[in-house]
Amino acid sequence: MVAAVEIMEMTMNEVQKLFDLTDQVAIVTGGAGFLGQQFSEALSEAGAKVVVADIDQAAAVAYAETLQKKTGSALGLKLDVTDPSSVQDLMDRTLKKFGQLDILVNSAALDPKFDNQNQSQNVTSFEEFPLQSWNDALDVNLTGMFLTCQYATREMKKNGKGSLINICSTYGISGPDQRLYESLGEPRRYKPVYYTVSKAGVLGLTKYIATYFEGTEIRCNALTPGGVERDHDQAFKDAYASRTVLGRMAYPHEMKGAVVFLASEASSYMTGTNLVVDGGWTAW
Repeated sequence: MVAAVEIMEMTMNEVQKLFDLTDQVAIVTGGAGFLGQQFSEALSEAGAKVVVADIDQAAAVAYAETLQKKTGSALGLKLDVTDPSSVQDLMDRTLKKFGQLDILVNSAALDPKFDNQNQSQNVTSFEEFPLQSWNDALDVNLTGMFLTCQYATREMKKNGKGSLINICSTYGISGPDQRLYESLGEPRRYKPVYYTVSKAGVLGLTKYIATYFEGTEIRCNALTPGGVERDHDQAFKDAYASRTVLGRMAYPHEMKGAVVFLASEASSYMTGTNLVVDGGWTAW
């Protein structure tokens, strides 16, 4: 009986070690954002030193200070993912502070729910969608991810090891259900075209990077969250929930386990794949 207990404890310790990120260094782009904070906190709780990188410098610094008090070492830095010099500065300052880079989580993105430039103009229809808005969004959502992956892998190549996690969306797998964005008595709104196109591109970029680094331990995977509950109105939450197998939107903390899994040795035999955490949205 004692031997069985000892074996069980040993097995549990081995499993726990697989998820342990102690002494690892992680960058989270968009790290001060809604989901970016969840990713940053999860990696920090798993033992990593976390660089919270965000276009909003004050928010990045403030959230890094919050992590510092709660879990350990963290650093907040300004990052414009569309600017190569800003990305290079991020890498330089990360290496100066922590000496290495092991994990990159690409969470920075324009999301039409929180980016009001098109909604304020009431221009979200495909037929009238502004070219400049399209270009701006692709610069952030796709080109920005290309740049951060490019600069991060230059550092990871030195050790032949690293984990890149690109945040996708269910709308990168299937087209949006535009009926969800209808509101009685209000002008018709749409999930804009750039969101689906850029998120689909994230999957292509992920597979390219994974296969490019074949023969190394540099892994690249995508994480696809379903809709996460925030400040949505009840009608939207009910409509969205009716489309999911679990009958609800995700809670923010439900993405934390997935990002730690992909960052850690627990997923050491995974690369070029997409981990979908969507409550069954895409299972129908």
